[in-house]
Amino acid sequence: MNFAGILARAEAGADLTVPELAVLLAPPDPGSAAALTAAAHRVKTAVCGDYVNLRGLIEFSNFCNRDCFYCGIRKSMPAVRRYRMSADEIVHAATLAGEYGYGSVVLQSGERDDPEFTGFLTGVLRRIAALPYRLGITLSCGEQTLDTYLRWREAGATRYLLRIESSNPALFARIHPANWRWEDRAAALARLREADYQVGTGVMIGLPGQTTADLAADVKFFQRIDADMIGMGPYLPQDDTPLGRQCPDAPGAAAARLELALRMISVTRLLLRDVNIAAATALQAISPADGRERGILAGANVIMPNVGDPAYRRSYQLYNGKPNLDENAAALRAGLLANLAAVGARPRFNAPGDPPHYAARTGKP
Repeated sequence: MNFAGILARAEAGADLTVPELAVLLAPPDPGSAAALTAAAHRVKTAVCGDYVNLRGLIEFSNFCNRDCFYCGIRKSMPAVRRYRMSADEIVHAATLAGEYGYGSVVLQSGERDDPEFTGFLTGVLRRIAALPYRLGITLSCGEQTLDTYLRWREAGATRYLLRIESSNPALFARIHPANWRWEDRAAALARLREADYQVGTGVMIGLPGQTTADLAADVKFFQRIDADMIGMGPYLPQDDTPLGRQCPDAPGAAAARLELALRMISVTRLLLRDVNIAAATALQAISPADGRERGILAGANVIMPNVGDPAYRRSYQLYNGKPNLDENAAALRAGLLANLAAVGARPRFNAPGDPPHYAARTGKP
């Protein structure tokens, strides 16, 4: 299959097959790779606008009931100092996001589904929703019951990110304990649709044993479930996890995964068009100078600067090399705005930045 021909069809809005997507994920030369990036950026600008949506990230708890083999806050990590921010601390961080003009916040935690946790978060959501900034609220708190999703939606949450990690059930099984099933993850995504969230999902890119065909199938999975948001990034090992010990990084591997992740952003933008796509912090972990900004140029339209207290940040390291561990929210904002300006990207302030896809599929403004 001809790369240039497939790329032209993709930019025009063709519904590509998995083999065609796999061709785009493996450009034959640097010129083809640059053409892919440029096409995705053009589509993003035409469909979603020429700006970057900003989300204030609050990693409010690292308690987790899961034991995923790749994760630095997995339940069986004894060296991790466990914490949960108080309600006042979380609301203070959300207030900072509003004062900075971010327009949205993302509340992220380890996975818990007990009544104490779900009730606590319900109260926090109501307080954030009552702030004068009219913040969009995204949650990333794992699999929950439909009742919990509905209560959080009623309390003010509008978006939910639940990464599938891989659309290949066999690969999913290799990186999770046997009691965490792919089918349960997929069912939870369906519950989010039923609860009327703007639904986000995503995968890790460059997992041991993952193929280009797997990644192409992941993009088709996003399309099949009609996702509104995509949050994905390069796999980064955590040395003290089972997967990190089993498959340590070889020299140059992280840089290769960065390039592959950027191509995934571009290919996803070309196929899904009007979704929101985040330039993940993991891009910055591999390339601190310009990783997230390259993600924006590759077709992403969301960045999530951390607004939480730096005192907690070292205890929320999902992978090696997490950036900005000691910088406060003001310093992170200043650095981000300077970096965006350097690549000609325009930040969007004081707007929730809902994905156009959600309005298109629901008819809601």
